Amino acid sequence: MKRMPKDPDLLEEYDFSQGVQGKYAGRFREGTNLVLLDRDIAEAFPSDEAVNTALRLVMQLQKLPGSGKRSLPKESDPAT
Repeated sequence: MKRMPKDPDLLEEYDFSQGVQGKYAGRFREGTNLVLLDRDIAEAFPSDEAVNTALRLVMQLQKLPGSGKRSLPKESDPAT
């Protein structure tokens, strides 16, 4: 096995001799879609299931006749 050059960021006590290459590669390939919610939004939903239900409702509402693609008014940024 080819030895890797010493990495100055790795400490001597790190032992990767029992490591498995690609152990999580399958999960990585499946992908993920994480979304960071603002605190006030996160507080309104008790679980990821509640967020998903609300978003599915929004998707259904968009399919109603006459709903079209309307842009929502932009909220002013409270930080500014």
